[in-house]
Amino acid sequence: MGKKVLVPIADGIEELETVALCDILTRGGAKVTTASVERNRQVTASRGFKLVADRLIEQVVEEDWELIVLPGGVGGARALSRCTLLVDLLKTQADLGKKYGAICASPALVLARHGLLAGKEATCYPSFGHHLTKRNIQKVVIDQNCATSQGPGTAIEFGLSLVEWLYGPDRRRQVAQGMLA
Repeated sequence: MGKKVLVPIADGIEELETVALCDILTRGGAKVTTASVERNRQVTASRGFKLVADRLIEQVVEEDWELIVLPGGVGGARALSRCTLLVDLLKTQADLGKKYGAICASPALVLARHGLLAGKEATCYPSFGHHLTKRNIQKVVIDQNCATSQGPGTAIEFGLSLVEWLYGPDRRRQVAQGMLA
């Protein structure tokens, strides 16, 4: 069975990042679960697309996750940041030294806001860079147990980097070749 990965989603989430991360991680062998932080499983993404989560956040907080990764989108990141169940889950993940990450606005509006980037280099959507204390301008940054990326245009690179982080460089190459990336 693949490594368990949680991708929380919310109204306003960036759909390209969400789908790219879920797709690439699944291609890499991960068992990806999406969880809505809203009152129901369906969310309306930033461009109006409807996405249906596998579960609600309250149904997944007691599970053990190899990786928790947050898509971005300003509205989605703000909604994720307001979800105390998710924030507590992320803090536990970090405290245990387990992997977590975010892309676009989420490194700034969720991770930095809740102290989850303390002492770590990170990147995010450029206009949110002032929220990061150790900002790195690379497309993807992995520091200790935290991975961050910049936005929709870096989502494929981020997904492939997460596959490598979980499974190694050979798996990344296999997935990239299959995607013509």
